[in-house]
Amino acid sequence: MRFLHTADWHLGRSFHGVSLFDAQATWIDWLVESARDARVDAVLVSGDLYDRALPPVDAVRLADEALRRLAEIAPVVLISGNHDSATRLAFGSGLLSRAGLHVLTDPATVGRPVMVGDVAFYGIPYLEPDVARGPLEVVERGHGPVLAAAMARVRADRAARPARTRAVVLAHAFVAGAAESDSERDLSVGGAAAVPASVFAGIDYVALGHLHAPQRVGGNGRYAGSPVAFSFSEAGHGKSVALVTLADEPGSSPVVDLLPCPVTRPLAVLRGELDVLLEDPAHASAETAWVQATLTDTARPAEAMARLRTRFPHAVVLAFDPQGAGERSEDSYAVRLKGLDDRQLAAAFVEDVRGEGPSDAEQALLDDALVARRVAEAVSG
Repeated sequence: MRFLHTADWHLGRSFHGVSLFDAQATWIDWLVESARDARVDAVLVSGDLYDRALPPVDAVRLADEALRRLAEIAPVVLISGNHDSATRLAFGSGLLSRAGLHVLTDPATVGRPVMVGDVAFYGIPYLEPDVARGPLEVVERGHGPVLAAAMARVRADRAARPARTRAVVLAHAFVAGAAESDSERDLSVGGAAAVPASVFAGIDYVALGHLHAPQRVGGNGRYAGSPVAFSFSEAGHGKSVALVTLADEPGSSPVVDLLPCPVTRPLAVLRGELDVLLEDPAHASAETAWVQATLTDTARPAEAMARLRTRFPHAVVLAFDPQGAGERSEDSYAVRLKGLDDRQLAAAFVEDVRGEGPSDAEQALLDDALVARRVAEAVSG
């Protein structure tokens, strides 16, 4: 048995305001070809097909095309994630299953697998604790109890099947010990959403979704990761899809080959003075990348983003960390501003923001603005 494990497509998502549609469409073309070339027996999608409960129309069309193409190659098993609307995603699921697309979103059915040969694929969608407690008949609150109850149903069903039946669980959850990134939505406050890897003990392979970094968790658990990066915290991720081959005997470790995903635009995190960034040949590879730059100039450069984009046209994040600007007073901001008139306050604000006060021309503009404000107040008063 060989299958592809994917997750966290997040169709409809943007990257710092720029659409990722083309990158996601390119990845889907690659995924379809990879599934065909590997002659897989199934394709798994472990939640977060969409980026939000009401996805844009183009994202729905892309998902429809992708799932249709994949289902023509092998059965597709899809669960809902915390970004999906389980109810909307499940529309027509009874009919779709006849075409080889199995959409599993109901907590009450987690013990009913999709059988492909002698492998049972159990889908555990994202379980919102207060919603799932009823269908799973759980008294205690929390992610751990509802997931444990779901796995109890999985184990009960597997125990009733022939001994040679192998079990694969798809789950959308945060497993303790796994590495997070900045682009995931918190499942709860204070880490209470984390569940122990031991809850999946005894399963031949656990196809996880939710975290965007590809990584192994526990014994036979793995996060597929997202197909493209959604934040600069993922700059070091090697995005991949897991090609999993199950052994013939239950309990044997699967063989996992990671297929590197195509990168339509890499990420680059730069730091330094603006003039150096614009001239240093060491940054040539960043000229075609999404760029996050932190400028260390003593004074904030004028039109910094526009100048940065002359070399790095895909710069999307700009931060400032002035170095060598001198020690600032340890007094509170309010104390330092106490007693200043409006003109002095405006000048102090400019200095605080960029490390030096306004020029004569800038001060003249500030003065004109203050006069205009006073005139407006006098007229309206």
